[in-house]
Amino acid sequence: MMTNPTSWIDGRNTITIEFKDHVSWSETKPIIIHAAGPCLAIQSIDWINPKTAIITTKKNISLDQQLYLEWGEDKLPIYPREVVRTAWFDQTYNAMDEQLGCVYSPEKTSFSVWAPTAIQMDLVLENDRIAMTRKSNGVWHTIITGDLKNVLYHFAVTVLGEEKHVNDPYAKGMTANSTRSVVLDLEASDPTGFRTIDYPKISKQDAIIYELHIRDATSSAESGVQHKGKFLGLTEKNTKSPEGFSSGLSYIKELGCTHVQLLPVQDFARVNELKPKESYNWGYDPLFYFVPEGSYATDANQPLLRVHECKRMIQAIHQEGMSVILDVVYNHVFCYEESALEKLVPGYYFRYREDGSISNGTGTGNDLATERNMVRKLILDAIDYWLTEYQIDGFRFDLMGAMDVETMQNICSRCLQEERPILLLGEGWDLETPLLPEQKATISQSEQLLDVSYFNDYFRDSLKGNLFHMEDKGYVNGNGHYIERLPQLVAGSCDKRFGGKIFSNPLQSINYVECHDNHTLSDRLMLSNPDATEESRKRMHQLATGITILSQGIPFLHAGQEFFRTKLGEENSYLSGDYVNQMNWLQRSKEDENVWWVRSLILLRKTYSLFRLRSAKEIQKRLHIVAAPNPVFGYMLVGEDDDFVIFANPLNSVMKIEIPAPGRWEKLISNHASYISPICSMLQTSTEIGAYELAIWKKSRV
Repeated sequence: MMTNPTSWIDGRNTITIEFKDHVSWSETKPIIIHAAGPCLAIQSIDWINPKTAIITTKKNISLDQQLYLEWGEDKLPIYPREVVRTAWFDQTYNAMDEQLGCVYSPEKTSFSVWAPTAIQMDLVLENDRIAMTRKSNGVWHTIITGDLKNVLYHFAVTVLGEEKHVNDPYAKGMTANSTRSVVLDLEASDPTGFRTIDYPKISKQDAIIYELHIRDATSSAESGVQHKGKFLGLTEKNTKSPEGFSSGLSYIKELGCTHVQLLPVQDFARVNELKPKESYNWGYDPLFYFVPEGSYATDANQPLLRVHECKRMIQAIHQEGMSVILDVVYNHVFCYEESALEKLVPGYYFRYREDGSISNGTGTGNDLATERNMVRKLILDAIDYWLTEYQIDGFRFDLMGAMDVETMQNICSRCLQEERPILLLGEGWDLETPLLPEQKATISQSEQLLDVSYFNDYFRDSLKGNLFHMEDKGYVNGNGHYIERLPQLVAGSCDKRFGGKIFSNPLQSINYVECHDNHTLSDRLMLSNPDATEESRKRMHQLATGITILSQGIPFLHAGQEFFRTKLGEENSYLSGDYVNQMNWLQRSKEDENVWWVRSLILLRKTYSLFRLRSAKEIQKRLHIVAAPNPVFGYMLVGEDDDFVIFANPLNSVMKIEIPAPGRWEKLISNHASYISPICSMLQTSTEIGAYELAIWKKSRV
C-alpha cells in the first residue's frame, strides 16, 4: 500500500508523488494515469529520493478534468500545483483578449471568470446555481437573460478537490465589507454631466502634486464639512474652519496644486464599512480592484451609491480645475490565502521562491506575479476601467519596484491612448522578489520607462537626512550637509554636468521631502534638531519645501506640509486613527502666513516656465550654479525675457552674497516675506541673505 501519498501536476507532462514515509517501490505493479477519457501513457518514473517520485507522461496533461493515479488497488487524485507557474501554462491558457467579469444590460448579463484548473464552475445568483461552460483557454462563461440589476452573485468553484464560494475578482460592485459581488447598471451611477466636464488637462511638466487621504481631509470636527471622512466630503465647496479660513476642497484649490493624489480608493480590508469610525487604514490592503472603498460612502449597504459618490468626488475635483491621481496597489493583496485570485487559480497569481515558499519582497505576506499573462491582464483591465469609467488622470504605483518592466510598459502604452495627459509615477525601490534585476520597474531601469516618474529618495534624503538613520541630517537641518548634491537636485537629477545623474529627463523625478509614509517633515525636524528653536525648525522646513517646489522635475507635497503638519511623532500611522492622521484645520488657520508662502512659490512656478523645463538639454542651457559662500547655495535660471537667481542659506546666521550679473534685480519672494510682489529692488550686486532664508530675485530683460 502507498503510505500517505499526495500527487501533483508540476509540469505540462510531469506528476510528482510525495510520501510522508519512505517507500519500497516495485515496478511490477502497473501505474495508470487516468481521467474521464483515455489513460495517459507514461514515459518514465524517476525516484528523486525515497519519498518522492516524478512521473513523466508521453503527452501533455489536460487540466480540464480530474486526473487520478492508480497503482495497484490505490487510487489517488492528482491536483495542479507548480504547473500553473510554467510558461506552458501561461501560453496554453492565455485569455488576454477575453472580457472578464459581469457585463450588464437590461436584456441580458454575461458572466466570465478565468479558472483553468477548476473542474466545475457554477454561477450563484442569489440562491440559484447555474452551471457555466468552460472554454479551451480556461474561461468559464454563461449568459443569463432578463434584467439582473442589483442582483447578488458569486461563483462556486471546484478546485483541488473541494468546492469554494468565491466573489468575482472583476466585480464592479460589492455589498458591505466585500461579502458578495453585485450586478450594477453603471450608466445609472454617473452624476449629471460627469463625462462632459471641461477641466484643464495638465501636462506632465506643469504638474504639482498634492497627496491626500480621503478620510484625513475632512474628518476633523473643525473641517467645516458635513460629510466628514467621505467621498462627498471632498465635493463640498466654500467650507471654512471655525476661524473663517478655507478648508477641504476649496482650500486645496486655493493652494494652487494641479493634481490631487488620493491614497487608495479601491476596495480594501481592515476597516468595517458598516462602522468605519471604529477603525482606520490608509488602504494598502487591497481586496477588489474594480470597486470603490465602501467606508468612504454614506451608505455601504447600497452598492451603486459608493460608485456614484466616488464619481461625484472626482467630478468636483475636476470642476475646481484639478486632475485626479489614484494610488494603486498592484504589488500584493491582503491575505492572499483568502483572496478570490488564490481560490480561483491556486498558486498562479503570486510569486514563489525556488524552494516553493511564497515570495514576500513587499513585506506584506505576498508578491503579485505581475509578469504572468493573466496577472498583467488584471492590472491592465483595472487601469483601463478607472480611466474610462471614472475618468482618472493618473496613477501612483505603490512599491512599483516589485512590478515588472513589461507590465509598466504596457500600462504606459494604454495611457498614451487617452486624449488627456495621464500622469504615471511610482516607488522604484529595489525589493527582494524573484525577478531578474533588469525585469524590475526600479529606478535603475528608468531608461526603459521614460514615461514613468519615480519618487526621488536621493532628493528627500539630501535635504532632510537619510530616512532610515534618525541621526543623519541633510542640507536644511544640518548646516548645509550634502551641499555637493544640490546642483543635481535642482536640475531634476538628470544633468550630466553635476555627476550622479539618475534620470534621462527631469520629468522622471518626483521631488519630495514628505509623504504619507514615515515621519512628517515637522516631526523629523523635531527628532533631528531637538535643540533648535521652533522658529528655526520652521525656517528649515520652509527651505526644504521651497527647494522642492522650485527644483526642476515634478514637485510633490503631502497634505498639510504647507502648515507644518504633525502626526504627533508617529512614524507609521497607517492604523493610528483620526486623532493622529486628520488634517488639523485649526493649525492651518494658525499657520496662514506659511500657507501663503507655499502658495506664492506654486504661483511663481506656474507663472514662469523656467521652473519647469522639459529636458536635460534645456536645463543645461538655462540653469547655472552661481558662486556663494559655503554652505549657501545659489543657482540662476536664464530666460528669454527674465532671469532668476535663487539662494538658500542653511545657517542660523546672516550671510553676504553676490548676485551674479548686473542690472535691476527685484527680491521677489522670501520666506522672511512670503507674498509675490517686489520686496525690494537694487542695482548693486552685493546683498545679504538671512538665517535659514530662501529667496528669489528676478531681473527683466524687457
